[in-house]
This record gives sequence, structure tokens and C-alpha cells, in this order.
Amino acid sequence: MAEAEMTATPLDQATDNDRASPLTTNRNLNEQVTELRVTAHLMALDRGLFCVLCRPVAGSEEDGSGLPGIRISLPPGHSPEVVSISTFRSDGWLGVADGAALIRVNGPRGQILVTIYQNPRSHPESAPRIQVLRLASEPEPVATQLPQSEAAERPSEPGAPQVVAHVQKLGDIGQDFGTWLGRKGSKLWIEGFGISPPDGLEPEDIEYRAVLGKGWLSPWVSAGKFCGSRGMALPLLGFQVRLSEKASRTHTVTYAASFVDGTEIGPVIDGKQCESEDSAPLEALKVAVEKKTSKYSAKSPASSKRAR
Repeated sequence: MAEAEMTATPLDQATDNDRASPLTTNRNLNEQVTELRVTAHLMALDRGLFCVLCRPVAGSEEDGSGLPGIRISLPPGHSPEVVSISTFRSDGWLGVADGAALIRVNGPRGQILVTIYQNPRSHPESAPRIQVLRLASEPEPVATQLPQSEAAERPSEPGAPQVVAHVQKLGDIGQDFGTWLGRKGSKLWIEGFGISPPDGLEPEDIEYRAVLGKGWLSPWVSAGKFCGSRGMALPLLGFQVRLSEKASRTHTVTYAASFVDGTEIGPVIDGKQCESEDSAPLEALKVAVEKKTSKYSAKSPASSKRAR
């Protein structure tokens, strides 16, 4: 039997292939890693409740990467008991199209860290601009409750309410479809809400969003996720609900609302904006999801009346 010859290569005498591998690996890694343009700012705020808005500027480009983007966080070593941050997107990002965050400063003074991420080819002048609005000088005390992220992502349990809202001074309350949620005439506003899909629909089949101000809407959310805020003294001014194209073939959705100024709106149909003309805070809401039948006829157009 012939024996194969094996020539050992000393450790300090690497072959051409061996020498090329680390260089190739480094080159591949460099091609996969992109150095972003990042700028960070420390912002000091006095005691109170603030809304931080993200505003695009002329010349800012969108290439499908999601950039530019903004994150607002606590500086290292700062206590969340002094400054609390609530964003309307579950992932914490402030995008150019839907960028907003609520900041509560409980101490005499607090700081937040604002970090802006841009593509490396972007000019510093094209970075989104930050606008800070003071909503209240003294934030209301926060009632004991689940953190927003935990409460928003809780899996629905058998018998759990299909619509849940956080109401001023009352906390989280829930009702089933077709029932008023919140107290009409109580003057207690709704700060946020979530809707779980009924049996027969997928989690993404029903979407909803909140009216936060004139021309200011939260992002669309679904699957029972919380939309709005908790304990931040920021009332919703209205809301919208819509079904997916697939779900709209088999189901209908209508909804109504009452506001602290006595206005009642609805029922309105799929996707219509439900808010008062005077931008009064939302006091109670009712959402109905029904399965279509052969005798189904469209609901009457949206109506508005002044409650007596």
C-alpha cells in the first residue's frame, strides 16, 4: 500500500491561502458594518410634562433604511424615578413621520439624552429637528400600575375585555365590543387604549390609532398593543379604527365617542377620524366589530350631536 506524503508547514510559514483568509474576512466584515453619522445632545428640563416632537428638514433623504432616526433616553447613572420617558412606538424609536415622546420630570430639574442617527452620506444640516412643548408645569401623580410595555404586551386571557383604556384617576378599565368604555359625563379623559381582535380575526386584522392633537396622530398599532400614554396627564382627542382588507370582507367595524365638552360623535365607519370640532379630550368610546351577513346593510353616515 502506497503511503501518502504529507508535508508539514511551519507555523511561521503560512501559505498564500492562509495569508489571504484573515484579509478576506476583515474585508467582508468591513463591507457588512456601516459607520453611521451619530450626534448626541444632553437636554435639561425643569419640573413638568413635556412633549418632544421630531420634525424633518428640507434635504433629508429616505433610502429605505429607516434613517434618520432619534432615540431619547436617560443619561448614564440617572434615575427613572426623576425622569420618565414614554414613546408612541413600541420599539422606542422616533421616526421622521411619527416621532413623538412624552417626558415627565418629577424632580426640580432633569436631563435627557437625545441621540440622532443618520446615514454616513447625510449632511449634518439634514438632521431632524427637535421641538419641545411644555404640556404642564406640575405633572399629576402616577397611580400604581403595570409599566406601559408590560401592560401593552400582555397576552389576552380567556374572558379578558376586548377593549381596554387608561382613564384619568381610574387607571386601566376594560369592556367588550359594543359597550361604552369610560364614563360619559364624568369629565375624566382617556389617555390611551388598546383593542384585541375578536374570535375569527387575526391579531393584525384590526388596527387603531389615537388623535393626539390637531393634525397629530399616533402610529397605527394592532394586536391589543397599547396606544397613547399612562399617567402623563395627556388626554386623547379622538381615535380611528380600521380593518385589514381581508377582514373587511367578512366583518364590519363602527365606533363612537363622547368628549368632556358634551359632544358625541358617531357611530362612524371603518377608518374615519372620530374627534370633536373643538378638540375636546376624549371621555368615553365604544367599538363594535360585527360579522357580515347576507342581509348586511351599511351603517348610516357619521353623525355629530351635542349631548344634553
